[in-house]
Amino acid sequence: MLADTQRTETMEVDREFSHDVADPSTLTSRIIQSESIQREDQDNDSDDEMEHETNNEPIDQPTFQKLTSQAARGGKAEYRRIRCPAHRYTPLRENWEQLLTPLVEYLKLQVRFNTRTRSVEMKTSKHTLDASSLQKGADFISAFMLGFEPQDAVALLRLDDLFIESFKVTDVKILRGDHLSRAIGRVAGQDGKTRFAIENATRTRIVIADSRIHLLGSYGNIRLARNAICDLILGAPPGKVYNNMRNVAKRMNERY
Repeated sequence: MLADTQRTETMEVDREFSHDVADPSTLTSRIIQSESIQREDQDNDSDDEMEHETNNEPIDQPTFQKLTSQAARGGKAEYRRIRCPAHRYTPLRENWEQLLTPLVEYLKLQVRFNTRTRSVEMKTSKHTLDASSLQKGADFISAFMLGFEPQDAVALLRLDDLFIESFKVTDVKILRGDHLSRAIGRVAGQDGKTRFAIENATRTRIVIADSRIHLLGSYGNIRLARNAICDLILGAPPGKVYNNMRNVAKRMNERY
């Protein structure tokens, strides 16, 4: 009886011992897994270190030379032709040097006057750097042909927010005969006093060519000048327009 109890106790101890001792195959698999995990951690750490080093080091970006206007067009030159009206032929001849200097020296364009077609012709060259130079030059010459002075028209070359707007007196109100002449006279004023007042108050330039009116300036300033001119055409008294222009000039001085 005592021998049986001892045998059962030894069997239980062996069973407990067998549970505590791990299988050699499972041990080797766990060792392999731990080694692979350590290797992945080392690889991740090395990648993080390399990314940190690359973030700290400045990246050399490629630099390209600026394309000329002719190269951007595939080596082809661009042309513009602006016709000269008959009444602007003499002013063009007198101010030709003032018009030619900014076109050639500033915009690097080739310019000539075609006497057969009575037009100013412009062309890009290999020295033209900006692709928009030809359009700026065409706007500059077109402004002069409309009647603006070269000193005023040259602002189109230096500033990008200037525009030209044209409209006819009859677009505001249908007038004929003496009524049309009186409307134009109200816009101009005695010795141009009204026109100068509108120009100085709104910082624009105004050209009155018969029944057509041309405005040069920024978008907001052109709108103010156009409203004042329309009021004069519609028959508003000049004193009221002067008062409005005085208020506009005061607001613009406070703004700037």
